[in-house]
Amino acid sequence: MSKEEKKKKLFKKLKNKYRLVILNDATFEERFSYRLSPLNIFTLILSLSVVLMGTVVVIIVFTPLREYIPGYTDVSLREDLTKMVLKSDSLEHELAQNEIYLSNISAILKGEDPQVMKADTNESSVKPKEAANPAVKSKEDSILRDYVEREDSYSLKNNSSSSENTAAKMYFFAPLKGSVTSLFSPSEEHFGIDIVAPKNEAINATLEGTVIFADWTVETGYVIQLQHQNDLISVYKHNSVLLKKTGDQVKAGDPIAIIGNTGELSSGPHLHFELWKNGSPVDPMKFINFN
Repeated sequence: MSKEEKKKKLFKKLKNKYRLVILNDATFEERFSYRLSPLNIFTLILSLSVVLMGTVVVIIVFTPLREYIPGYTDVSLREDLTKMVLKSDSLEHELAQNEIYLSNISAILKGEDPQVMKADTNESSVKPKEAANPAVKSKEDSILRDYVEREDSYSLKNNSSSSENTAAKMYFFAPLKGSVTSLFSPSEEHFGIDIVAPKNEAINATLEGTVIFADWTVETGYVIQLQHQNDLISVYKHNSVLLKKTGDQVKAGDPIAIIGNTGELSSGPHLHFELWKNGSPVDPMKFINFN
């Protein structure tokens, strides 16, 4: 018998019709009958198997049951990990900016060259001689640095007298009326004075100028710095609230902050006030009456 004949014979057997009959065992009465073939039975079983497997797959993929299958990751755990990665990235970015802000304060007060942060990245763009002395770059600050470089006036000793003579010719508005509790002492690295006043007192700009820094620092809390004419900078530290932002123009006597007790170096509500001329600290009490 050839292969083709065997196939035809097998296919004929699959198509043979059979009758499934259900009888009453006592009376032999026919209760149910169904005509079928082996091919129909095979097709029915195959269809049921496909439907069953599809149902199981849908349940596993689209319901929480998949979490109980080894190898599947908990969805909530994956979401938590994603959030933690995003938060850590944001914190790292904020930390880098805060470190630059702290360096900026020191650099501005010393009249040194700045480190400029690009707007869309965390990378800095600095000139070779700027790399060691980061600071906030502004138009007024650039004028101050150019003047200092031309005059080569980095020495506090050489500049103290000339700075005071220039400042003496200017009229200063008292930033805050109160009691001076700590005096100007450069030898102790205290480059300003501390003034105590009632809670929620407004702090005013001592001269007309431009805000070159207004942000939070770890040691001195909320700090605001103003660039004035004649290469003069005023600094106001430990504030509770800042009323101005970087780039704002202010007039003498304008409220710029509220007295506070912020920062690690603060032991109570007060204002730490500094005046700097050509990168040199100046005693504010020689020009301003705080009582």
